[in-house]
Amino acid sequence: MSEVRSTVSDQSGAGSQIRPLSVRMTDSTRAQLDIIAQLNNRSVTDEIRYALEHWIDKSKTDPKVLARAAQVRAEIERESATKQSAIAAIFDATAKDKRPAAPPVANAARGAKPANA
Repeated sequence: MSEVRSTVSDQSGAGSQIRPLSVRMTDSTRAQLDIIAQLNNRSVTDEIRYALEHWIDKSKTDPKVLARAAQVRAEIERESATKQSAIAAIFDATAKDKRPAAPPVANAARGAKPANA
């Protein structure tokens, strides 16, 4: 089965893809949803989309959601810092190991042979 996608403007005005979402609900809830959609002169899909958009807007100002978002952001920052440190340790050490050794400038300038020769 192929997925049909279309582009619509979201609340920020930027175009976004519409993706299908399957929701399971009781017969009673579906019947109520059908009636509410009919009373509002909307399709069931539009009624669900409208309800979800309002739920998202409400959640954006919910103190519990905001507190959890701050915790998640802090965790993301900690994980990012750990990974950046690991990458720096790997590649900074590798870069240092691959640098050519500096020639013994002091001995070469005086015409002396290196101690190992």
